[in-house]
Amino acid sequence: MVALGGLGEIGRNMTVFEHAGKLLIVDCGVLFPEEHQPGIDVILPDFTSIRDRLDDVVAVVLTHGHEDHIGGVPYLLRERRDIPVVGSKLTLAFIEAKLKEHKITPVTEQVAEGDELRLGPFDLEFLAVNHSIPDALAVAIRTAAGLVLHTGDFKMDQFPLDQRITDLRGFARLGEEGVDLFLTDSTNADVPGFTTSEGELTPAIDTVFRTAPKRVIVSSFASHVHRIQQVLDAAHEHGRKVAFVGRSMVRNMGIARDLGYLRVPKGLVVDMKVLEKLPADQVCLICTGSQGEPMAALSRMANRDHVIRISEGDTVLLASSLIPGNENAIYRIINEFTKIGANVVHKGNAKVHVSGHASAGELVYCYNIVKPRNVMPVHGESRHLRANADLAIRTGVDPKRVVIVEDGVVVDLVDGRVSVTGKVPAGNVYVDGNTVGGATEASLKDRRTLAEEGVITVVAIVDADTGQLAEAPDFLARGFVHEAANFDAAVPVIERELARAAADGVTDAAQLEELIGRAVAGWANRAHRRAPVVIPVVIDA
Repeated sequence: MVALGGLGEIGRNMTVFEHAGKLLIVDCGVLFPEEHQPGIDVILPDFTSIRDRLDDVVAVVLTHGHEDHIGGVPYLLRERRDIPVVGSKLTLAFIEAKLKEHKITPVTEQVAEGDELRLGPFDLEFLAVNHSIPDALAVAIRTAAGLVLHTGDFKMDQFPLDQRITDLRGFARLGEEGVDLFLTDSTNADVPGFTTSEGELTPAIDTVFRTAPKRVIVSSFASHVHRIQQVLDAAHEHGRKVAFVGRSMVRNMGIARDLGYLRVPKGLVVDMKVLEKLPADQVCLICTGSQGEPMAALSRMANRDHVIRISEGDTVLLASSLIPGNENAIYRIINEFTKIGANVVHKGNAKVHVSGHASAGELVYCYNIVKPRNVMPVHGESRHLRANADLAIRTGVDPKRVVIVEDGVVVDLVDGRVSVTGKVPAGNVYVDGNTVGGATEASLKDRRTLAEEGVITVVAIVDADTGQLAEAPDFLARGFVHEAANFDAAVPVIERELARAAADGVTDAAQLEELIGRAVAGWANRAHRRAPVVIPVVIDA
């Protein structure tokens, strides 16, 4: 077994199980870029280790419909389109809509809690788990090597909005059978106690709608059906009409409504053109962009780059969590709306969001119920994985049987014991527009340098016979102090470098460009304490 994503990070979840020469993939998600990864759309798991074995893949099983668990599926199916995709009704509906945009028609197998399915040497059993999206599943994987229980993302909300609780009876039954390896969601392992019930948010959301003097603009994950249901109920109660904004929000809520997961009172959701004619205190907009994504609706509103303009007196409700790494982008949006005069309601100042992940108290309950022989924490940053491992040990699991590993580390289960046996490539694969894998750490470093230090283009006309400048070089700068006088001091530096090259017999234009580039970079560092990208162009006189 090897995780190709999801360990040491929040996102990119993908675990590959191997038995009897066949592979079973559980989840295939994406990771969203941070500020130090400019120009990147999403980050994929690295398929290198399985690329030559795609014919051995019996299926990809999806635990639920969040992007960090399904977003990488289109890129996997590009490499082999007939890999069966297994998941619950809502999960498959979400991934089928996404694959349609990629012009891929998948082979699917719909399952529900209580179902059992045999795929090659893997016997699967699916169990209901409660999460921040309907229809989430845990999966038990039985093979001749042992029984593995993978929770997926889950919590133990005892009063969920859809009345679908985590199947602890099923967990206990599997515990009695003997769980050889327990893969558990670690996201909230360092949070004491129990995660708050979704139902406890209703009063705070109701207060927002009752007291907002003008429009209410709600931002949420496009897949957070439970939260959108609470918002719709509040809007209906207080006489507001609703419009969805953002392609993914419109698509996903349409799917959830059509499948019966979202209850929409008749006449509540209207077209934007209808909404524009209503008084401000009768308007509610539900949009994407809760994590500050640059191209999402909320960020564009904050940048005044959207047809919807936030006005003084509007209320902006951020009904979502704050994913690590997105803090700066989210706080920038909050500040921009506050400058305009909008009232921004978020998790930091009101009880408008709860996590979809089990806190420490719930994880301890699971360990005591399941009594696993071996534990491998998944889905979390290093601190989360460590906290989850500590909980397992405190409940009696042998510390030698608790493995904390990184993406790409191969873990074997033999004779009821886990051990680390190797490592495969598991780096970041960047999606940049239509290019997959073209962007590298080196190119991202160049982008950061361009953004932070600027660029200087040096055009030098060189006499090939003498190795001297035929005329003063031209300096073209962007993002750098570029008054012409500022570059006068760089000319002698270039001349010295050319003289040295001539003495050494260097006349090749490419070599001269490299020498000039290094010389100007060194000058810029000494003179201005900057490290711009230098692009030298040598022309033979």
